[in-house]
Amino acid sequence: MWVKYYLAERNQYGEFHRLVGELRLNNGEDFREYFRVSRCQFDEILHRVGPRIKRINTRLRRCISPAERLAICLRHLATGDSYHSLSYRFRVGWSTVSLIVPEVAKAIWEELVNVYMPVPKESDWHEIAEQFLVNRDFPNCIGAIDGKHVRIVAPPNSGSLFFYYKGTFSIVLLAVVDANLCFRIIDVGAYGRGSDGGTLRESAFGRALQEGTLGVPPDAIIPGAEDLGPLPHTFVGDKAFPLRRHLMRPYPGRNLCRRRRMFNYRMSRARMVVEQAFGVLAARFRIYHRVMWQHPHNVEVCVKATCVLHNLLCRDAPTRPYRPRENRAPNPPPSVVLPSVIRQGANNSTAEAVRVREAYTTYFSSEAGGVHRHDPVS
Repeated sequence: MWVKYYLAERNQYGEFHRLVGELRLNNGEDFREYFRVSRCQFDEILHRVGPRIKRINTRLRRCISPAERLAICLRHLATGDSYHSLSYRFRVGWSTVSLIVPEVAKAIWEELVNVYMPVPKESDWHEIAEQFLVNRDFPNCIGAIDGKHVRIVAPPNSGSLFFYYKGTFSIVLLAVVDANLCFRIIDVGAYGRGSDGGTLRESAFGRALQEGTLGVPPDAIIPGAEDLGPLPHTFVGDKAFPLRRHLMRPYPGRNLCRRRRMFNYRMSRARMVVEQAFGVLAARFRIYHRVMWQHPHNVEVCVKATCVLHNLLCRDAPTRPYRPRENRAPNPPPSVVLPSVIRQGANNSTAEAVRVREAYTTYFSSEAGGVHRHDPVS
């Protein structure tokens, strides 16, 4: 009898057991805490992915509803609970959970990516550059790039492909983030043993950037620095990335002159958005706090799903108001020094890339490119 009663509780709105039903009806904040999305967002996701994950009832058994499938996947992403734990929580077999999670995560990615993470066009790059100029005081910046290692259990017969030098096994999430902490481009699945520079070189994004097929806007003159001429739009990265015409990295070394320390400081202000985005992503989806036991392909699918869900949540979150540049004093603090930068690998730079970085260095040291002395970095 209890089986019939349990099955009767399931309906199209997702009240498939008592706890979730109470969360939906009584407290929206508890629902968000449980699934990391609000009730409206849950219904929106269900509306988009429901037809793809829906199954047909048979004469032998009743299928698991799309709402419950989505709930199982979101709970796994939100907590990182094992399949066995989720099977007890949702009263389904653990082997069923192991099929549901990657299937629903793949559906989330494929249905939401074109809405919340579309491939940027030239107009989108201009909008991102304006955000970085107003919020991070870095002109012609079209994104901050960095890599995050996602810990996994070593796959059988994989050797040292996934071995990370810190003693774990991982795959790499390479991401480009805008000034509002949204992911614009991601590449997932590179072996953990590779460096960020090597991951960039082998990724589709890195190849498109190298070949000039990314749709980067043409060079533009920075207001107040017309004497420097048109400067290219660039991404900003840390010391692990190579210096390229469209990719800036900090100056290496300890004993730097004030101009170069200033460039490193200003680039750090712009680059920290990608670190903040990774921090928010891991805080929202605790799957990153644990070692993932799935096959690397399934891990890749789950990582993509969390990134596009992160963008969905950022869309509905209040945005930081823009701050006018006119009220900023020209000179930044002279004593700001970033931590020591150690050169890794060849990362040989072209003369054009060196010239571009020197031009930005000159601009940041000028009166037109200064920022307020007490302006908060974050």
